[in-house]
Amino acid sequence: MEHVRDLRLLPKAHLHLHFTGSMRPATLLDLADKYGVHLPEALTGGEPPKLRATDERGWFRFQRLYDLARSCLREPEDIRRLVREAAEEDVRDGSGWLEIQVDPTSYAPRLGGLIPTLEIILDAVESASRETGLGMRVLVAANRMKHPLDARTLARLAVRYADRGVVGFGLSNDERRGLARDFDRAFAIAREGGLLAAPHGGELTGPASVRDCLDDLGARRIGHGVRAAEDPRLLRRLAEKGVTCEVCPASNVALGVYEKPEQVPLRTLYEAGVPMALGADDPLLFGSRLAAQYEIARVHHGFTDEELAELARQSVRASAAPEDVRAKLLAGVDDWLAAAPGA
Repeated sequence: MEHVRDLRLLPKAHLHLHFTGSMRPATLLDLADKYGVHLPEALTGGEPPKLRATDERGWFRFQRLYDLARSCLREPEDIRRLVREAAEEDVRDGSGWLEIQVDPTSYAPRLGGLIPTLEIILDAVESASRETGLGMRVLVAANRMKHPLDARTLARLAVRYADRGVVGFGLSNDERRGLARDFDRAFAIAREGGLLAAPHGGELTGPASVRDCLDDLGARRIGHGVRAAEDPRLLRRLAEKGVTCEVCPASNVALGVYEKPEQVPLRTLYEAGVPMALGADDPLLFGSRLAAQYEIARVHHGFTDEELAELARQSVRASAAPEDVRAKLLAGVDDWLAAAPGA
């Protein structure tokens, strides 16, 4: 068998990981037992649930499973455990920098309100970073399914905590609902406060969703963005502006955006010069973490180690990591590539 370099040893940045979705399955079972939450077999069977979110019914099922998992996070110690374990998993997969994405609104009713919730999360991130050595920050995300005024509240809150570990502002949930321009003021608040704009787009809907994120929200990164591959002009625009797509191959297949891993347009984006940062999205529901996304690029798309190293570099360059952290990670990528395969 041909010797290959271990992708878990390739230094990289992880820019697309959702908070509850980062949970270990065993942790979910523990917390559900702790609080007497009945979980469906889809979350207890030991295998990723069968999902398909390309229709309304499928998205509702995905969201219901996610909400059930989130309902098991009720106390500060649960938050601390989730964050520490997410950091440990990322370190195991070669990540040197993680930007975890969270909508604090979802946890606020049980944790004393928006401000206490965000402070609990940021404290947990600081502790986990110190304990594991992983550079770690937070991206606050608004919900497309809620009123744009709620997004403005979150944007102001995110800016307020920019010096405590918040580095970006996002927009998640079903992109078929809520026009991007409805959230333009929230993103203006975030950008004016120095935060990076990273809304979801171009996953469940086509290239127009990506254009809207660029035109209406001033996006510097796009969560997913894979459907941009259907529009050569848009690909050129993303490449020329250096806007990074946070591509999550396993997630795309699990949710039915593409039927097979080889259909995810990694090659199309890469060869068009669009920067990418591979991400795991929601490992709890999709069954694979960060290194596995690079494995998909290697196995199903024929990416060479030189190309995989460049993907890792692109993830680091697109991150909000300080210059010294970036330099260390980029040097580590070069070292990984210089090492003999199988060494």
